[in-house]
Amino acid sequence: MMRKMELWHALNRGVDGRDLFLDSQDYARFVHNLYEFNDVAPADNLVRLFDPSGMRDFRNPSFRKSRKMLVDIHGWTLMKNHYHLLLSERIENGIRLFLRKLNVGYANYFNKRYERKGTLFQGHTKKILIVRQSHFLYILHYLHLNPLDYLSGAQEWRLRSKNGIRGTGAALEHLDSYRWSSYLDYTGKKNFPSILTPSLFKNVLGDYRDSLKEYLHDAEYEYDDGITRLTME
Repeated sequence: MMRKMELWHALNRGVDGRDLFLDSQDYARFVHNLYEFNDVAPADNLVRLFDPSGMRDFRNPSFRKSRKMLVDIHGWTLMKNHYHLLLSERIENGIRLFLRKLNVGYANYFNKRYERKGTLFQGHTKKILIVRQSHFLYILHYLHLNPLDYLSGAQEWRLRSKNGIRGTGAALEHLDSYRWSSYLDYTGKKNFPSILTPSLFKNVLGDYRDSLKEYLHDAEYEYDDGITRLTME
């Protein structure tokens, strides 16, 4: 009998609302950590893996190695002061171990780079177990729409209406230009495909850009953060 898969929405933010990512090097470091720390083995020394800009070729990474993954990453978005991940476990307690490695590793990097000490993240990472089918169909869109917070006139995107978001074309154009999420990989533009497991949502949503476009135009939806459980065979 197949083990049931549970889908979790994990999110954390900077302590006292502080920014976690101050430039592209910080974003790139966190993205790389999503790959590097998704392994039961201890992480290698990461310093050698980055050029001065902090960027690497994630399409064909030279540092790729055989891994035993802790989790599948089904979606992700990085914002200035917080992050969102959609995760399922590959091994028992995989999510807990992955998040601990991810947070500690990035905090160590950040504190060293900016010559600071102390806590970087606001407590333990919040984990929400997806329970309803309706929320499962919404959650990937919710992650990918977060960057609309940075688009003038679109900051009210969380307040759903039957008219959708004004300027859907502008919203999609903005998302097409935002590199720090899984949106581009879901829409066929290779960005950081090596960290993503897209099959779960692609099997359900089909053409992802069309699905999101329809969502922006359509369907009044009340986002409920109080979910408890969704299991899938």
